[in-house]
Amino acid sequence: MKKFSKCLLVLVVLLCTTIAFSQSTITGTIVGSDMNEPLPGANVIEKGTSNGTTTNFDGEFSLTTQASSGEIIISFVGYTSKTISFSGSQDLGTITLTSSEVGLQEVQIIASVAVDRKTPVAVSTVRAADIQLKLGTQEFPEVLKSTPGVYATKAGGGFGDGRINLRGFNSENVAVMINGVPVNDMENGQVYWSNWAGLGDVTSSMQVQRGLGAARVAVPSVGGTINILTKTTDAEEGGNILTTLGNDGYKKFGVTYSTGLMDNGFAATVSAAKTDGDGYVRGTQFNAVSYFVNLSKKLNDQHKLSFTAFGAKQRHGQRQNRHLIETYRQSEDGIRYNSDWGYKNGQVTFIEDNFYHKPQISLNHYWDLSENTNISTAAYVSFGSGGGGGTLGSDAETPGFEGDARFKFTSPEYRIGNLGPLDFDRIVDENIAHGANGSSAALRASRNDHNWYGVLSTLKTDLSDDLVLLAGLDFRSYKGIHFREVTDLLGGQFIINEDNVNNPSGVARVGDKVSYYNDGLVGWLGSFAQLEYDVNEKFNTFISLNASNTSYRRVDYFLYTPDDPLRETDRYNFFGFGAKGGANYRLTDKHNVFVNLGYFEKAPDFDAVFPNFNNEEINSEAENQKITSFELGYGYRGERLSANVNLYRTAWRDRTETLSFQLSEDETGFANILGVNAIHQGIEVDFVYKATDNLDITGMVSLGDWRWEEDVTDVNILDEEQNVVDTVNLFIEDTPVGDAAQTTLALGLNYKFAADTRLTIDYNYFDRLYADFNPSDRGDADAPDPWEVPAYGVFDAAMTHGFSFGQFDASLTARMNNVFNTRYIADALDGTNSNAQTALVYYGFGRTFSVGAKLKF
Repeated sequence: MKKFSKCLLVLVVLLCTTIAFSQSTITGTIVGSDMNEPLPGANVIEKGTSNGTTTNFDGEFSLTTQASSGEIIISFVGYTSKTISFSGSQDLGTITLTSSEVGLQEVQIIASVAVDRKTPVAVSTVRAADIQLKLGTQEFPEVLKSTPGVYATKAGGGFGDGRINLRGFNSENVAVMINGVPVNDMENGQVYWSNWAGLGDVTSSMQVQRGLGAARVAVPSVGGTINILTKTTDAEEGGNILTTLGNDGYKKFGVTYSTGLMDNGFAATVSAAKTDGDGYVRGTQFNAVSYFVNLSKKLNDQHKLSFTAFGAKQRHGQRQNRHLIETYRQSEDGIRYNSDWGYKNGQVTFIEDNFYHKPQISLNHYWDLSENTNISTAAYVSFGSGGGGGTLGSDAETPGFEGDARFKFTSPEYRIGNLGPLDFDRIVDENIAHGANGSSAALRASRNDHNWYGVLSTLKTDLSDDLVLLAGLDFRSYKGIHFREVTDLLGGQFIINEDNVNNPSGVARVGDKVSYYNDGLVGWLGSFAQLEYDVNEKFNTFISLNASNTSYRRVDYFLYTPDDPLRETDRYNFFGFGAKGGANYRLTDKHNVFVNLGYFEKAPDFDAVFPNFNNEEINSEAENQKITSFELGYGYRGERLSANVNLYRTAWRDRTETLSFQLSEDETGFANILGVNAIHQGIEVDFVYKATDNLDITGMVSLGDWRWEEDVTDVNILDEEQNVVDTVNLFIEDTPVGDAAQTTLALGLNYKFAADTRLTIDYNYFDRLYADFNPSDRGDADAPDPWEVPAYGVFDAAMTHGFSFGQFDASLTARMNNVFNTRYIADALDGTNSNAQTALVYYGFGRTFSVGAKLKF
């Protein structure tokens, strides 16, 4: 028995020794070629097995192989996979993965992409894989809702009508750039996400730079910058077809094909998709066709050209009007209730809708002058065409009633049932009965066409091993074409509209312009320079200066005759400038701290210069808005834990605020209100914890303190001759800023079952959301704070599974948003008594879902 035991022990020892000698330990660090940044979460698999691991936050990995020699396969989304042979235990050192997209590195120079633990700004990056996993039927900005400082909603719930606030600032004060090109409207600064339907399909990465951000050009980064990089051209030939089905008839079909980088240096990628559905909210049916084209050509070792065109032609019904909470409760549609649609001859007809097509076209030239110097130039153009639907009433007397006939569109007696859709047929019958009097009420479209041209050029030169200079020019020319046109006379032959002095009869038919017709001409010329200093990758600092001149001119075709000198105004110029700087110091391999501060002046909006929409009452002395920002940050990168802490304070001075007053029947006045100031400050914490090699736990807490700073009293009201005729007061001191949740929390689980199979569960919580209000409306010193919306939290879940389908790679993705069907108010407009009974609100969506499939070839 003892002899048997000894033999068994010897066999066990030999077996263990054999296994040990047959194993190897492979280590290394994986970085990307574009920014030379570590790639956390990259897959490292022993070829021919399921044995693998992922890299940590510094791109490092350690893999114990099953064999003493063989090959490992390293992969990461957006990069070309690499196979490396090994024999015995070894350290492979730094392994660089090449971007799978041609020209991405050059685009990142124009786009001012921030680098983790190097660029001293608070930044969060969402990559293509996460966008494709989580987007589904959500609005594009909602992908960012787990980011510190972000509040994103679907607003009225129409397709593409989503909105985003960053650190309490709305889209007018958040710079949005696509491939480095600013896309905020040149007249009012707003961003219309419906113009970019399909953008999620072609986004390579989306980076949120909170606060001043890393953008060198002069952009409205009061709250921050959203930097979107689209795909360029895939380095390898291939493509995919995809389909997604979701709640309420959501259907999407798409296809992408890339030639890959050919031997002659040419590469092309083409993508197209069609999306349509009924919409979660009643009367918000939609359809869109999106497209993306990128053509790249390497001319020689010094020159590359890249042509990109993308856009979406779309139309969707809207819910423009908020309602009382009680109205939703009374409606059979509940939170889906929408008063802005009806039936005409049995067909759904929109009262409010949106239709637009805005192709964005750019030609980029990358020129390597020498080993240390290059110039990246983007020449771009955008032609926007479309607008939003609405109602129109006749200016003529209509037999049978007095006043504006547009009341029919909101009157309960013109509804089908209690709070039901509008009975258009009844209006049609009445218009037909009016006969020679024409239509009393009709439908129109408010058009906002535009022609936008620009050139953005950046010079980058290495002055030394440690010092880099970036400088450039930013030119933009914009023409906004604004008018209303009759779209449906609802049974009548014409309608009377007396707003055009050049049409004395006032008769207007379908396609004719009514109400207003004017051009807004905006010119922009800016320059920038930035010095970056980097010492042994331990200490990074930068200083950046920019200056710009914004010019406004207005042409009015309705209020003035062709020979009237007032038809076209002079050009009014506003000079803006900015200065910012920051530094990042890596205390150790795990700890870093950074600081940044800056000041810039932003030109007033177009409407602040022309407050009464005419060419006579011109506010030529409109003040620049003044922004001062300071931020302090700390970062930690450990073996399992990555975390960031940011403290910020932004002072917003002389927010553009003008008020118009009717002084008499024939005379108006306006007040140019200065001193409307706000303070936005807070703390943000976010982290990723690798609980196991397969499980990541993510989280964030954002605590804001956003308030209007002080009362504004004795503001002068001026008449048309600029005489002071009265004064007004704004009582806003210490009033909370509305329209965005000041407390947000997020917790997420990301479990990877295999390299191509993972499950995510996200919880988002929002509190201290105050109803939106206009500071100019707070003329009562005893007015209470705006209504505080009840706090709410929602769960989202998504799962994707990749597998082989014959010779092809395929994937299935399922998503569910608001898993527990939580009922909550996402947007509110303050009411007369600043309470729940008088607030006008939008409810957030209930439970929604989508399933998708993609086949790669």
